[in-house]
Amino acid sequence: MALRGVKVIEFAGLAPVPFCGMILSDFGAKVIRIDRPHAFDLDRQGRGKRSIAIDMKKKEGLRIVKQLCADADVLIEPFRAGVMEKLGLGPKTLLSENPRLVYARLTGYGQNGPMSTRAGHDINYIATSGVLSYLGRKGEKPHAPVNLLADFAGGGMTCALGIVMALYERSQSGQGQVIDSSMVEGSAYVANWLWKSHKLDIWGKPRGENALDGGAPFYDTYETADKKYMAVGSLEPQFYVKLIQGLGLNLDEYPQNMTDSNKLKQKFTEVFASKTRDEWTEIFKDTDACCTPVLEPGEAPLHPHNVTNKSFLQSTDGGFEPGPAPRLSRTPGVDRVLEAPRLGQHTVEILKELGFSGETIQKHIDSEVVLQRQNTAKL
Repeated sequence: MALRGVKVIEFAGLAPVPFCGMILSDFGAKVIRIDRPHAFDLDRQGRGKRSIAIDMKKKEGLRIVKQLCADADVLIEPFRAGVMEKLGLGPKTLLSENPRLVYARLTGYGQNGPMSTRAGHDINYIATSGVLSYLGRKGEKPHAPVNLLADFAGGGMTCALGIVMALYERSQSGQGQVIDSSMVEGSAYVANWLWKSHKLDIWGKPRGENALDGGAPFYDTYETADKKYMAVGSLEPQFYVKLIQGLGLNLDEYPQNMTDSNKLKQKFTEVFASKTRDEWTEIFKDTDACCTPVLEPGEAPLHPHNVTNKSFLQSTDGGFEPGPAPRLSRTPGVDRVLEAPRLGQHTVEILKELGFSGETIQKHIDSEVVLQRQNTAKL
């Protein structure tokens, strides 16, 4: 795999950092997650990782963390600016001990500026980035698309890109570096096109009245007779013609540039409500109308296109989850769901790899410097 041989130390956090670590793990990196003993295990993106539980409030715990970082290729941390420095684990300290370390700091507001130490969540970061103001229906308040934009697109994935770039540069210079991955900046960067396209004809109106934000009848979703939905994206004239044909309408009566767009949207709403989603899917399946069913999470893995491409991986419990993307021809990512660790599951195993004796490991367990969750671990 593309990242085989890369050792990653991931400090446990919420969505963005676990996702970043999972991307690296999916493509072959060996990821060790440092958990806090007795913390709630909220990581649902731990596939392929190992977990060591360390109490970093204790000096012995900090020494173990430094040992882990001494020969690591990558470190990913989710804390507010200054937290790692207070722990004695800041980039100046760790890079002085391991100059090849790629030190990734994935935070909401970044390492600098008046908001760098403030708390926040995805909705706050995309609000500060300006992106949230673009999102929402006509006459309604801005609406955040769950926590996808900042946490995952502008956070975890953007940070993973930065790590891969830094590793490539290291292959030439031999030096590590610090990555300041701010979700405010990352989400703004993902939305760069919105800024640079605002003078095009598709924009220029208030939120919810433009071609791509729900203002155009031919770029929207419509409810069907069985209370499901179809997605319509017939932007180009040739696709719009196919849409009108599939709906059984007259192009002269309902042209794409119809002055009264509300009348057109109302007509589409009425027509789509006359058939079930599956009936519309059958009508449009072999056309370029850009009209597709809105699949529910349980349906997407079973769609013929996704099945053919093995886009989803099936776990041992029968469930599905999205597989790695993009698809590399020679060094693809994992093709099965790797086990996610329980908190502290690999503590003893990892300490042995660091050279600790069984006696010392037991001492650390007894003094609660570390936690071994798996009772069968052998000292």
